[in-house]
Amino acid sequence: MSEKIKVLMVDDEVQFRATTKKILNKRGFDTILADSGEEAIEKLAEKPDVVILDIKMPGMDGHQALKEIKKHSPDLPVIMLTGHGALPSAQEALAEGAFDYLSKPCDINLLAGKITDAFRQATAGVAPIKEKTVSEVMIPLEYYTTLTEGNTIQDAVEKLKASFSAEVSTSRLMETGHRSFLVFDENGEVKGMVAIVDLLSAIMPGYLSAPKPSMADSIQYSPMFWSGMFTLEVKQLAAKNVKDIMSSVPLTIDADANLMEAAHMMVYQQEPRLVVVRNKAVVGIIREQDLFFEIEKILRT
Repeated sequence: MSEKIKVLMVDDEVQFRATTKKILNKRGFDTILADSGEEAIEKLAEKPDVVILDIKMPGMDGHQALKEIKKHSPDLPVIMLTGHGALPSAQEALAEGAFDYLSKPCDINLLAGKITDAFRQATAGVAPIKEKTVSEVMIPLEYYTTLTEGNTIQDAVEKLKASFSAEVSTSRLMETGHRSFLVFDENGEVKGMVAIVDLLSAIMPGYLSAPKPSMADSIQYSPMFWSGMFTLEVKQLAAKNVKDIMSSVPLTIDADANLMEAAHMMVYQQEPRLVVVRNKAVVGIIREQDLFFEIEKILRT
């Protein structure tokens, strides 16, 4: 770090303050401490570059302290710390002018990165980058392929085929098709998903994965062995219900979530698509290709 960033750490937990100061100072920051919102206001006289502010404190809590800090120093970036289960309170802090929020206990690398980002943004005098939310990139549910558990595989194939026809939806041309569909029960609750790979898995005869006799390897890969197998298995599959082959419901993500959160889930949870929810109701699907299209737009502008 070429210059020391002065950080004001505000938290009522003695051990947390001491430990965090020690680690941040080792990272090259200049850390000053306050054990309350009231003391934090006094410490503004020491001209901190960034404030780390706990939300839940006795006396003046984090929300009150944030308002007072913004009155004294409107451009001073404040990163809020929130305990488990206090997400709505942290989101409220963003509306009140906080730079960002992190959950306690927080990863020190993440905290250090956020401090640096906040400082650079404040000193550059630029507004935060406005990014689209998941809801602005997702495929709305009304434009996504959906079926019920009682629908047949034949129904599913026909619907998936129809999705590959180019349609205009929320100003996007969906020429790539969906490659999957959501399965609902009769009460409108999502029960699973069927992707093309599930269809391919379903037409695999059981004996292909069973233990092989000594000569099976040479027989299995002969042209005669495979002849007619694909057609036969597809026809036998057609009348089955989609619930017989569906996989579990994909992970869910909030409609107002950031695109990087969606990308993180896809990469580290190995989920090519996520179910988008708002107030616990399913409102759409966001897929790998939706993020790819957004990447292309960002690079084009």
